[in-house]
Amino acid sequence: MKNTPLSKITLEGREFFVKRDDLIDPYLAGNKYRKLYTLLKTPKSKYKKIISYGGTQSNAMLAIAAMCKDKEWEFTYYTKPISKVIKEQTFGNYYLSKYLGMKDIEIDIELYRDYIATLSINIDEDTYIIDQGGADKSAKDGLEVLAQEIRKQTKDLDIKSVATPSGTGTTALFLALALKEFTVYTTPNVGDSSYLREQMLALAKIPDNLIILEPKKKYHFAKPYPEFLQMYKKTKEAGVEFDLLYAPAMWLALLEQTDEQVLYVHSGGVSSNESMLRRYSQKFSL
Repeated sequence: MKNTPLSKITLEGREFFVKRDDLIDPYLAGNKYRKLYTLLKTPKSKYKKIISYGGTQSNAMLAIAAMCKDKEWEFTYYTKPISKVIKEQTFGNYYLSKYLGMKDIEIDIELYRDYIATLSINIDEDTYIIDQGGADKSAKDGLEVLAQEIRKQTKDLDIKSVATPSGTGTTALFLALALKEFTVYTTPNVGDSSYLREQMLALAKIPDNLIILEPKKKYHFAKPYPEFLQMYKKTKEAGVEFDLLYAPAMWLALLEQTDEQVLYVHSGGVSSNESMLRRYSQKFSL
């Protein structure tokens, strides 16, 4: 496990520290690296095949593809039908995952949910299934290592609050459980707070130090918003590039709803920015 450095940025007159997990690897970085810690430590002879499922531009998909490439494991990924546009792109997470050896299987929308529910039936011992977004109890070990790093790096700093955005909430949940002396902030990006709590409770009891900051506006996941692009530009100008999928809502919530010193754990995912910026360009005629 690589101990990543801290950077300092200033946003709207406030100073923030950033845990630079984005610097770990071009493809296998951020919270996905932490979630896959147990599998990364697993001897490659343990498995022959990894199965997962989810969105076509998922950061977890790309991270798993990179891990499987390194481990020489077969990687099969299930999705809903993929558009011709995405299939023809020569950039973005789907393209990179295919380049790394991922085999994708499309399932009809009406059959998708039931099909995914049957993936674990008759699975053999050479195959391992990773739930969408890396939402797996095995992620706990990697987040405990991250907590140890944060504890050591902030011992001489006046920081008792940590922030990380959520999809499934796995990172925020296990980080809060491991950093009980810190407040851990997160914000829902896929669905609302109720949905996020539901996802977390499937893994463990939610601790009191985990605070969910509800965005003041209802956002639809992966949809372009002008305020997200503005926040992306602000943070990049401040010295660190963040992803356009998860980070903007988290930064907006932190600036609007907190006032203390905060350490932001970089989630990685900047590989998806090229495709997202093209979408922004098309929507807002940049």
